[in-house]
Amino acid sequence: MNRICLITPPSGFLLDDRVFAALGILKIAAILEQRGYEVDHIDLCGVSNFEDVIRQYRGASVFGITATTPQFPAVMQIVKVLREIPGRRLILGGPHPTLIHSSYKRGKNRANMPMKAMLDSFDVIVAGDGEDAIFTALNPLFRGIVDADDPKSPLWQTNQKFTDSPWPARHMVDIESYHYFIEGERALHLLGQMGCPYMCTFCAGRNSPSLRRIRNRDSEDIIQEILHIHTTYGYTGINFFDDELNVNRSMVDLMKAMRREADKLGIDWKLRGFVKSNLFTEEQADVMYEAGFRWLLIGFESGSDRILTNIEKKATRDQNTRCMEIAKKRGIKIKALMSLGHAGESHQTVKDTYDWLIETEPEELDVTIITPYPGSPYWDDAEPIGDNWCFTAPKTGDRLYMNDVDFTATADYYKGVQGEYVSHVWTDFISPQELVKQRDWLELEAKTKLGIKILTPSPSIQFEASMGMTPKILRSTSK
Repeated sequence: MNRICLITPPSGFLLDDRVFAALGILKIAAILEQRGYEVDHIDLCGVSNFEDVIRQYRGASVFGITATTPQFPAVMQIVKVLREIPGRRLILGGPHPTLIHSSYKRGKNRANMPMKAMLDSFDVIVAGDGEDAIFTALNPLFRGIVDADDPKSPLWQTNQKFTDSPWPARHMVDIESYHYFIEGERALHLLGQMGCPYMCTFCAGRNSPSLRRIRNRDSEDIIQEILHIHTTYGYTGINFFDDELNVNRSMVDLMKAMRREADKLGIDWKLRGFVKSNLFTEEQADVMYEAGFRWLLIGFESGSDRILTNIEKKATRDQNTRCMEIAKKRGIKIKALMSLGHAGESHQTVKDTYDWLIETEPEELDVTIITPYPGSPYWDDAEPIGDNWCFTAPKTGDRLYMNDVDFTATADYYKGVQGEYVSHVWTDFISPQELVKQRDWLELEAKTKLGIKILTPSPSIQFEASMGMTPKILRSTSK
C-alpha cells in the first residue's frame, strides 16, 4: 500500500496558531484516502519544537508539505531535518509556491532566486490546484514543477470538480485541540468558493489564476458539509473562509437554503465570513442574518480615499461607512481589517484611518503592516531602485518603496504581536520605523477608545519525544 506523509507547518508569527486547521492539505488527504493511499498527517500548528517531531517520525518516505509565504522559513527547517535521511521525496504545494511560480512564469526576474530556492530544496513543486496535481507529483519519475495554475490544464479545478471532490479530512487533525468560537459556540471553518476577481494592488494572488478566478460549489454540497460538521462534531458555529462571500451571485439563494435547513432541523447556526464592502446590500444583510451570520470580516484597509484609490480597492470611504451602517442596522457585528504601508501612506492617512474607525465603531479590528508578496501587483510590478524596489500607483503617482525579503529565512514581516512588528516598506512621507510606531499606536489607541479587548499570544505546544507523538500532532488512516 502506498503511504504519504502530509505536513502542516507551524505559524509561530500568529497570536494563536491553533484556531483553524489548514483545509487545503486536508483536502489533499481526503483525495488520497479516496484513491486508496495510506496517509499520515503531522499537524505542527502551535508546536514550538517542531523539528523534534519531524526527527521522530519514521512512517513514510514521501512527504507533501503545504506553505504560505510567512510559514516558509519553518518549512525550510523541516526540509533540513527530512533530508537527514537520504532517499526521501519532498513535494511542496500551497500558496507560497503558487505565488512565486505565478511571478516566475510571467518573466519577473525578481522571482528567479526564490524559485531556485524551492527547486533546490524539493523534488516537486506544485503550483495552483493540488487536487489532481498531487498524483503527478507522486510519480517517482517526475521532478520539477507541476503547473496546475492554468485554466487550460486538465489539472485545473472546475466548479464541477470542486463540488464532486471529497470534503477535507478533518479526522486527520485533533479537532478538540483547536479553539474558535462564534458568539460562544465552538466553530469550524469551510470553503464554499475559491478565488477573488478583484485586483487590489497589495493582495498576493492577483496574478495567479487559481487564486483569482472564482470556482463555486453547489449550494447543496455546502449545506451537506455543514450538516456533516454538525452531526460529526456537534458544532453549530461555522466560519466561511471564502475570499468574499458576496462575489458569488448565488449567495442570497445559499443563505435562504441554509435558513430553511436550520428551521427544519431546529438548529441555531452561528456563522462568520468575509464580504466585499462595496457589494454589500440590505438584502444580503437580511438573508445573512436570517441564516445565522453574526459576524462579518471586511478588508476596509484604510480610512483614506487616496489610499483606497492607490490600492485599487474599488470602494470609497463613504461606501465602507455605508456597509458598516447596513450591518449595524441588521445586528451583524463587524471585524474591520485594516492595513498600513501602502503607496502614499503618511501620518495624515493613518490619522484618517483612526478617525474612520472611531466614527464607524466596528466591534473588532485588526491592523497590519503590508508586506508585498509575489503574485501581487506591488511585488510583481515594482521597479528596481538601487538595492530596493519601488511600486508607483498608476492613478496618483504615489510611490511605495520596499526591500527584498528572504522568504526562506525571514518571517518577522508577518508578526501578529504588539511590539514585534517589522516593516519592510516605506513611502515618501513615512519611514519603516515610523510605520511600526504608527501601527502600534493606531491599533492600541483605537481598541482602547472603542473598548475592544487587546489579545495576547497563546502558549505553544511542546512535543515530548519520550511520550511519543500525541494525537494532537500525528493522525493516520492506517488501522
